[in-house]
Amino acid sequence: MQAVYNIAEICARHGITDVVLSPGSRSAPLTLAFARHPDLNVRVVPDERAAAFIGLGIAQAQRRAVALVCTSGTAGLNYAPAVAEAFFQQIPLVIFTADRPPEWIDQLDGQTIRQRNLYGAHAKGEFEFPVDTAHADAKWHSARIVNEAINLAQAAPAGPVQVNVPLREPFYPKAGEGIEYEAVRITHDQAANATLAPAEILELRQLLRDAKRVVVVAGQQPGNPGLLAALYEFAQARQVTVVGDVIANVGDVPSVQRQDILLAGLNQDEKAALKPDLLITFGQSLISKSLKLFLRDAAPAQHWHLQATGEVADTFRSLTRVVRVQPAVFFQQLSVLKTNEDTTSGGSNSLLSTNQLPGTTAAWQQADAAAAKFLEQFFTDDAQPFNEFSAFRHALAALPETTALHLANSMAVRYANILGLPQGRQIEVFANRGTSGIDGCNSTAVGAALAQPSRPVVLITGDVAFFYDRNAFWHNYPLPNLRVVLFNNHGGGIFRIIDGPRQQPELEEFFETRQLLTAENTAKDFNLRYFPVSSFAELEAALPVFFAAETGAAILEVFTDSKTNAAFFEEYRAAVKTAFA
Repeated sequence: MQAVYNIAEICARHGITDVVLSPGSRSAPLTLAFARHPDLNVRVVPDERAAAFIGLGIAQAQRRAVALVCTSGTAGLNYAPAVAEAFFQQIPLVIFTADRPPEWIDQLDGQTIRQRNLYGAHAKGEFEFPVDTAHADAKWHSARIVNEAINLAQAAPAGPVQVNVPLREPFYPKAGEGIEYEAVRITHDQAANATLAPAEILELRQLLRDAKRVVVVAGQQPGNPGLLAALYEFAQARQVTVVGDVIANVGDVPSVQRQDILLAGLNQDEKAALKPDLLITFGQSLISKSLKLFLRDAAPAQHWHLQATGEVADTFRSLTRVVRVQPAVFFQQLSVLKTNEDTTSGGSNSLLSTNQLPGTTAAWQQADAAAAKFLEQFFTDDAQPFNEFSAFRHALAALPETTALHLANSMAVRYANILGLPQGRQIEVFANRGTSGIDGCNSTAVGAALAQPSRPVVLITGDVAFFYDRNAFWHNYPLPNLRVVLFNNHGGGIFRIIDGPRQQPELEEFFETRQLLTAENTAKDFNLRYFPVSSFAELEAALPVFFAAETGAAILEVFTDSKTNAAFFEEYRAAVKTAFA
């Protein structure tokens, strides 16, 4: 088992500090190797699906690889939703799946499935650990495999990698027998620090100078102060429009953030004034369907996507150029104008070229300002019924400074994208928008709370996503910094808003799936403080206590009526069209 024990040492030497494992017998050698290693923080989560999402949340918060360990059989299959999410979010996970030795596969042995390449196209790679490592070459091979797997997981674009580890009995050391970690050879794979070549910089400057309407669109990405500083300088120097969803984390850069409102209300002529002839994109997915449809219809003459490595998606059907550099580098090198050709005539120090027209930027800014004013006026009606949209706005306004805000899929992330975040509080937004599933929203937030215990972590979620992932709390680790704001309308309320299902007679039974659960028992089971509210007065009274640091882990359950929510959201939609008519 020495080669197996060395796996933990190799992980530690590569800088992996956190391991999430689920108990099992076949995985015992791996469990003991990781559990006894002095430099590893090992947490036990019984439910593999929750464990994998918790690992994803830790990796997301720490921005480095996390190891997952499970036993053989279907245990590894339960990792699959989180593995897919990590693949599309480009989050590094190193997954060690214990397995039966190859001679027992397909022989009706217990807890045995076909585990090689278990995650298929949703893993960056798959490695098969040698079943026999007595020979020196095999031992060298086993260490090489683990090095390669960790390097692959962390190399850009990062992602999940499986190491399948077939194990023969006996699994356990004898009573009193210790585990030793050998000196192992570590192979590091350093990424190149790429910059744009001088010739490409000159070409891009010329194209930027010739473009009359430039729009920069940011996709999902973690907060990055260096990138934001470079983007700010670029936007100011080039006088371009920056548009970003709430999950793009560009709120500290002057940008358009109310595109869901303004694009839903403007007519075709007004939208035409916003169309770019040069679109620059970076980051991953967008939430806003209105923005995606607008950009596809805009058909810009040029579309540059900034991405240093990996496959590039043509989301808007207009891609003309992939700029192979980190976005921060691009914005740094293109915001500083160094040639006479890049300045305006007459010796002016202006960074705006003579034929760069600010009309598109002004149109975007005016529309965004109008959308902000509309929101403020729409929610001032004191006669509005208690509903989740308005309650959501109150919850966002109460968020503590430096919050790591996790948004569940379905309505939570959409409401936040419409409403925007409080300014100046350094709030960073996370959401499982790689696959946009509801299956690990709780667990990802739990992982973040474990990874950063001194930072407030707030999950805003709906009832279906919350109850689907209750096993996120089934472990023995305190979460004093975690707050869960749960909007419970007793069903999948989004289906009352989406055209299609809401017109069907099967809505309640087959789409909305009505349920009568509350979170009170969950709070008791897992020792979380519980705050139930069902009115604006109760909500306003509860929020300061709920978010207070001394409160500890807690659930704020906001009870609303699904039909009332749908009716109020329809009022909002109608008001948008009227306001921008």
